[in-house]
Amino acid sequence: MLETQNLTKIYEDGRLAVDHLTMKVEPGEIFCMFGANGAGKTTTINLFLNFIPPTEGTALIEGIDVVREPLRSKEYVSFVSENVMLYGNFTAIQNLDYFTKLAGKRGLTKADYAAVLQSVGLQKDAYDARSKTYSKGMRQKLGLAIAIIKDAPNVILDEPTSGLDPKSGQEFLKLLTAMRDKGKSVLISTHDIFRAKLIADRVGFMKNGKLGLLMTRKELEGKDLTELYVQYMDERD
Repeated sequence: MLETQNLTKIYEDGRLAVDHLTMKVEPGEIFCMFGANGAGKTTTINLFLNFIPPTEGTALIEGIDVVREPLRSKEYVSFVSENVMLYGNFTAIQNLDYFTKLAGKRGLTKADYAAVLQSVGLQKDAYDARSKTYSKGMRQKLGLAIAIIKDAPNVILDEPTSGLDPKSGQEFLKLLTAMRDKGKSVLISTHDIFRAKLIADRVGFMKNGKLGLLMTRKELEGKDLTELYVQYMDERD
């Protein structure tokens, strides 16, 4: 489970990026977080991953305080960023092997890695090519493969469909659904409203560091999510 309690971040210039955020992403749930650039989505993710310290409040992964026990908390989460960081001189197989062992998993074979790469739709001729030659979409697929093979109970994704073609985007939705069906907590920050509506169990709109207009899949039935988003963003606080 992913959880925040009164989580707040004020940057050195006085900007309030996250404003007393309290939320949960339950096991077996896909939660999609929308918002304009600067709304606080990425800051929230950075706080979950302990990339930056909170000003106030707590972020918890599987009940573990990410500030007090950063290394332990990271054992229980996988992360895919919009701009996946890879070792450019490593092949897809080598990157998978490196990050898998870094996560403490041993005993996986090249065939295991190839199966995961196939599941995310990376073409076979790229398995042994250096990742510095990859397009953004190919890098995104390899990042997803790294997250999948870690098999953590929680998954955080920041604009995960960025750079994916329509076919790869559909395959990605199936992967997320499979993660949910395995009982994982999945938090997604995205602008991709169309795809999000297809898979989200809950959505929330972030504005000025606050998460509002929380809606379940059932509550969204028959509603235009894009229209709801625009209306919420246009409302005055």
